[in-house]
Amino acid sequence: MTDIRQYLDSTYLKTAQQAGLTEAENLEVVTQCIREAIHERFKLVMIRPEMVSLARKMVDDAASKLLIGTVIDFPLGKSPVEMKMAEAEKAIEDGADDLDFVCNYEAFKSGESSLVRDEVLKCTALGLASGKTVKWIIEVAALDNQQVVKLSALIKNVVLTHFKEDLYASVFVKSSTGFYPTENNLPNGATIPAITMMIENASPLSVKAAGGVRTSEEALSMIRLGVKRIGTSSAKAIAEGKVSGSSY
Repeated sequence: MTDIRQYLDSTYLKTAQQAGLTEAENLEVVTQCIREAIHERFKLVMIRPEMVSLARKMVDDAASKLLIGTVIDFPLGKSPVEMKMAEAEKAIEDGADDLDFVCNYEAFKSGESSLVRDEVLKCTALGLASGKTVKWIIEVAALDNQQVVKLSALIKNVVLTHFKEDLYASVFVKSSTGFYPTENNLPNGATIPAITMMIENASPLSVKAAGGVRTSEEALSMIRLGVKRIGTSSAKAIAEGKVSGSSY
């Protein structure tokens, strides 16, 4: 039987302003998210970079196996590669296990494939050299089908060309930030067609489905497709077979 908890990256990435909370209130939400992820034995908790050191202390104090993930150049992915790398280095120092980089998908759409290849190479090398898992968010809701295929393949080809086979399992292609606006609150990343295209074109790299997985059935359908991780703010509801009203 599938242990769905070991696929779940329990996610909270809102700033206090985005959540309509004070800084203290938002910190409490993050703390509770980390506490819940430890208690529920999820695979990972995904939080903003400034919260990584807090998560590291809580996880270590609990002697938990929970992984700590954070986002880099979030949510737009437009920063120069040097800024991406500096942010990643700080997250590594603070104790992150997984680094989810937002790919410069707008540059890719504009035909600047060499820029994207360069950031994928340099940032992936940085993460892997530190023993971290690296994920590349391609923001499928901002891409057409052909672009999803080509960007997934670009990331795969950079990894296969420059890194040894035993490191492939540590690099993922991820569907969404969860923050890209869509009409009628439709899933903005984790759709069957998008995830299928990603799996077909990123393999042997793994795929992380994020952006719209809110029920255990949706999560299981993604697992059946072949995803190895699911990013969701509905992790507890999914694990308990309930329906969440969350947008991520």
